[in-house]
Amino acid sequence: YVGPLRFVADGFVRLLQVMVLPYVTLSIVSSLGALTIAQAKQLGVRVGAVLLGIWAVAFTFTCLMPAAYPAAETASFFSTTLVTPPPPFDFVGLYIPSNPFNALANNIVPAVVLFSIMLGLALIGVERKQALLDVLAVASAAVARATRAVTKLTPYGLFAIAAVAAGTLTIDQLQRIQVYLITYAAVALLLSLWVLPGLIMALTGIRIRDLFARTLDSLLVAFVAGDLFIVLPGLIEACKSLLQAQPGVSAGTSALPDVIVPAGFNFPHAGKLLSLSFIPFAGWFAGSPLPLADYPQLAAAGLLTFFGSLNSAVPFLLDLFRLPSDTFQLFLATGVLNARFGTLAAAVHTMTLAILGSLALAGRLRWQVRPLVRYAVTTLIATVVILGGLRVLFATALHREFEGADIVYSMEPRFGGAAAAIEPADAVVPSASGGDLLSAIRQRGVLRVGVIRDRMPYAFETRDGRLIGYDIEMAQTLAKDLGVEARFFAADRATLGDLIPSGAVDIGMSGLPVTPDDAARLRFSTPYIDETFSFVVRDHLRDRFRTWDDVAALGPAPIGMPDSPYYRAALQARAPNLRIVTIPRLDDMFTRDDVLGYVLPAESGSVMTLLHPEFSVVVPEPDAIKIPIAYALSSSDERWAAFVNTWLDLKRRDGTLDALYRHWILGQRAGAAGRRWSVIRNVLHWVE
Repeated sequence: YVGPLRFVADGFVRLLQVMVLPYVTLSIVSSLGALTIAQAKQLGVRVGAVLLGIWAVAFTFTCLMPAAYPAAETASFFSTTLVTPPPPFDFVGLYIPSNPFNALANNIVPAVVLFSIMLGLALIGVERKQALLDVLAVASAAVARATRAVTKLTPYGLFAIAAVAAGTLTIDQLQRIQVYLITYAAVALLLSLWVLPGLIMALTGIRIRDLFARTLDSLLVAFVAGDLFIVLPGLIEACKSLLQAQPGVSAGTSALPDVIVPAGFNFPHAGKLLSLSFIPFAGWFAGSPLPLADYPQLAAAGLLTFFGSLNSAVPFLLDLFRLPSDTFQLFLATGVLNARFGTLAAAVHTMTLAILGSLALAGRLRWQVRPLVRYAVTTLIATVVILGGLRVLFATALHREFEGADIVYSMEPRFGGAAAAIEPADAVVPSASGGDLLSAIRQRGVLRVGVIRDRMPYAFETRDGRLIGYDIEMAQTLAKDLGVEARFFAADRATLGDLIPSGAVDIGMSGLPVTPDDAARLRFSTPYIDETFSFVVRDHLRDRFRTWDDVAALGPAPIGMPDSPYYRAALQARAPNLRIVTIPRLDDMFTRDDVLGYVLPAESGSVMTLLHPEFSVVVPEPDAIKIPIAYALSSSDERWAAFVNTWLDLKRRDGTLDALYRHWILGQRAGAAGRRWSVIRNVLHWVE
């Protein structure tokens, strides 16, 4: 019922983003251009060093946040991101704009920021720059006014975002979101109440009690309103009074926050850097944790990207690290709460930059070993206690079992077909050889389908013995189009090659790969799906299978795989030293201790990870191996083969193949949430 509100939510997000890049360009150019050369040098060296230090502290805690996340057992259906090669990271194109207008038009935020910084620095030495600064000030005021007009829609936009999230999130998703909400709030409070104030105390001797006594009102307003800009005057005055109270501090030094705070306002603050933690969380949420090797790239891309709005930066970073783009809606939903804690961290960041930057310019920072060691030890203990306590909390009191098996076994036919049952192969009487098979099927009124029953998601049995799957529905659709009934008979790869030529079954339908060995004894229809060669390995081993070079470097490691000479040859061509362990039945996999991983198609392997969430699917890069999937037919009946191929073409054109692919392979309709308690239904009774 709240689905249509997604248009309102998406429209609000776009309105928030429309003024971001113009604001970034105007504010950076005007702020830097208004400085003198001497001011720019001092700010660039000393205050810049302080800012870099604060960034380092904030990013360190951003990287530590995933340590609080529990080792969640999660898995998902097949996703095309498994087989889509990552775009090359073009550092030059990302950060150095050859055409700034192209960067503006295509939302390349880091390039826009660098261009703005270059233009602002160049403007410092221009003699008649005030005329341009006046124009920029007017333009900035116009953009700010337009932005304020959009922000008046915030209650409606946030309502739509929250409504869509509340109405469409599953309980499992909501539980995993609370992991991020609690962790973000705890780390933001640690950073705001101890880490940054403690750093001020260690380097200046100003007590934390005195810091909060003068800034408490501004910090509370920033937290409640979620707006840093409105408390800047109060923070500046509080910082000036704190500096004036320090012995030996000159009037000129105590006035420096008037320059540092406005200049530093255009640079990312600690609250924004904490929001970088959503990128590792999105990976954890989607079951693809961000590797540690990607954190330097996250820091570099995130820092420049966060010069602009989070609403532009987060989608850009999600795309950069190949994470699901729809998780951005979760970021907006969590922002309703996290924005308050982020703004508190931003206010404390501003206070820290003003005080430490002013004293650094005056050369009055204290580098004493004992206070710094005491601060470092206290920070370490507090961090370990908080993150460790959160991890224990998430793993115990807030733990919820993964229900992937329930999702798979509760799947229903996409087109609502009747329940199917499988019969033994000896229950069918073989037809006489020769003749027209298509006419014989219509005459007997039964389409006899040979099925390999452990071929998820093409054909498998539920816990109550029902036969379901992609090809089960395809067989029922074929029977319906022929005007007959579909019956299913058990087979395996070896016996299927005998059942079809003997006339015991008319067609083999259960996700059969087309291999040279099988093609020599059977006829296949035109392929209807291409599967992807992959490894299914335990979660902690996934990085050892990222590339074919990594796989080859495993040496004589044991790898389990189905009895397929074609798969074996493909694997040995790329990793000849692997020791292959043949495992004929899929049911016998995932319980072996004598193998490092298994070879399975990514499409079916992804479904198996729902039953065994401790495993992950890895498609080695580069050069993914594709295996066509088709139906097995008798090689002697041309008319039947031509009919099946024509029928497959019709099903491809009328959307049947695509609908079944999205349902059984991508799982888009699997595990659909049932009706939950809601006010509109259970209290107001407006809907049934």
